[in-house]
Amino acid sequence: MKDNIRKPELLVPASSLEVLKTAVIFGADAVYIGGEAFGLRAKAKNFTPAEMAEGIAFAHAHGVRVHVTANILAHNYDLEGAKAYFKELKEMKPDALIIADPGMFMLARQICPEIDIHVSTQANNTNYMTYRFWYEQGARRVVSARELSLTEIREIREKIPDDLEIESFIHGAMCISYSGRCLLSSYFTGRDANHGACTHPCRWKYAVMEETRPGEYLPVYENERGTYIFNSKDLCMIGHIPEMIEAGIDSFKIEGRMKTALYVAAVARTYRRAIDDCLESEEKYRANMNWYLEEIAKCTYRQFTTGFYFGKPDETTQIYDNNTYVNEYIYLGIAGELVKTAGKTCVRIEQRNKFCTGDLIEIMKPDGTNTAAKVLAMYNEAGESVESCPHSKQVIDVELSVLPERYDILRVSNG
Repeated sequence: MKDNIRKPELLVPASSLEVLKTAVIFGADAVYIGGEAFGLRAKAKNFTPAEMAEGIAFAHAHGVRVHVTANILAHNYDLEGAKAYFKELKEMKPDALIIADPGMFMLARQICPEIDIHVSTQANNTNYMTYRFWYEQGARRVVSARELSLTEIREIREKIPDDLEIESFIHGAMCISYSGRCLLSSYFTGRDANHGACTHPCRWKYAVMEETRPGEYLPVYENERGTYIFNSKDLCMIGHIPEMIEAGIDSFKIEGRMKTALYVAAVARTYRRAIDDCLESEEKYRANMNWYLEEIAKCTYRQFTTGFYFGKPDETTQIYDNNTYVNEYIYLGIAGELVKTAGKTCVRIEQRNKFCTGDLIEIMKPDGTNTAAKVLAMYNEAGESVESCPHSKQVIDVELSVLPERYDILRVSNG
């Protein structure tokens, strides 16, 4: 790569303290999180003030930045609460606030001017004059709308101040609505997507009814799971990192603040290695492409698309399809401390899915290696030997043929 390129930040989502720590360990340069209000993922677990403070401290101790979402489109009744929230954040010292609403922007500037403000994609940032406007208001970074092509982003880079950063999505779910501004959820359920309560009706099953034939539902296109005419493919730019870098993007953003630690670990470490390889040499990046593609396919995903980056989607890159999730691996848990149980050295985990003694599982490590391990024995919290761990979030000590390290991910093939 050229010497004068902008070295991009890898920005990874975290739905909980557990996932934040995973993102940090598996290669994020920065993480973005939400509090219990004022972000656009109300259904995510999100962070209590105590968890947020702990998460920021953990990230900073590992040299990783933390961005906090406050990107609702606010009503009058939100503003007093927002003031109190920004005062709390001022004490916690995150590195940036992600904001879409001009009123929320003004409050943040007044209350915690020392914290950088990043303008959310929800603000419909589609042209260089919009970027300049936010720069003049004091924004440090603007998140590009998903509807932009790389050609448009290159032009924006050329026509904005050099110290104004561009953040763009590189991986994750797409939305059927312009820059994520959707009314479907409010219409169907009364839950406002622009207040963080989206019920994702674009993923529901639909049919068409002709007005003179009430009750006769005509499928648009159907597979064995149903018809999903609004259901978008997932963005995946793992094969186009050189183009993303050359467009002048400062931060590569992964979507997924409702995803598991397994998803976050798999995506973070794959993009981490791909970005680092590309910065070292494009030849090395191309040589390792099969590994990136194999690893990224081990996440839970829909079919992949390059979105709008190479122009408006056509029949070969269409976004909307009858997509359902592909899930090749099952998440078992995160390796905790090593303990002595029944005289055996075991790893303590809080399980996420059932597995059994005798199973062959996989230990997923931050450095990109995957190690097969056999489950030799497991013990419940009373220290009793058990054959399986069927209860959700059951704490269990597991003896494995290969000892994992703290924060390694345990998973098993779904094949």
